[in-house]
Amino acid sequence: MAFELPPLPYPKNALEPHISERTMDFHHGRHHQAYVTNLNNLVKGSPMESQSLEDIIKATYRDSSKTGVFNNAAQVWNHTFFWNCMKPNGGGSPTGQVAQAIDRDCGGLDKFKEQFKAAAVGQFGSGWGWLVAEGGKDRGAALQAASSSPDGRHGVRCSRSPRSRCRPGCRPRARSHRASWC
Repeated sequence: MAFELPPLPYPKNALEPHISERTMDFHHGRHHQAYVTNLNNLVKGSPMESQSLEDIIKATYRDSSKTGVFNNAAQVWNHTFFWNCMKPNGGGSPTGQVAQAIDRDCGGLDKFKEQFKAAAVGQFGSGWGWLVAEGGKDRGAALQAASSSPDGRHGVRCSRSPRSRCRPGCRPRARSHRASWC
């Protein structure tokens, strides 16, 4: 089974003026596509060819002999997640439990934005940063910078929890110069 570039969940110009159609065409149509093409070439003829993207990521994480497979599979997943975290007319400040956790664990939205930007800019694939929660409301929010690691085992956190694991459930988006919300 060959991996395919998933379509965007909105037209290429839907995020203007924040992200131009030209940028979307390049980032989705070329950059994301390159990860898909590379992954297909790397797994062709191997047992991984029939595995899910998530299974490939789990199987190759921290396996130095499969770093290329891991990096490309994780970037296919990350980019797909990224496109689905944004929407036309999205943005604004977080609300509800996310806002409360940011205030409690990060010292407020302004401090969180500083930490989030720094974490995102400092990662491979510059600009990727995810806010993740671990263990429910009592554990709070955790700032976890991750570029290739869907389990978020590296990065920075602003929570008081001893460890964070990244789960795709929060909906932040980050670019190297700002963080905003869907």
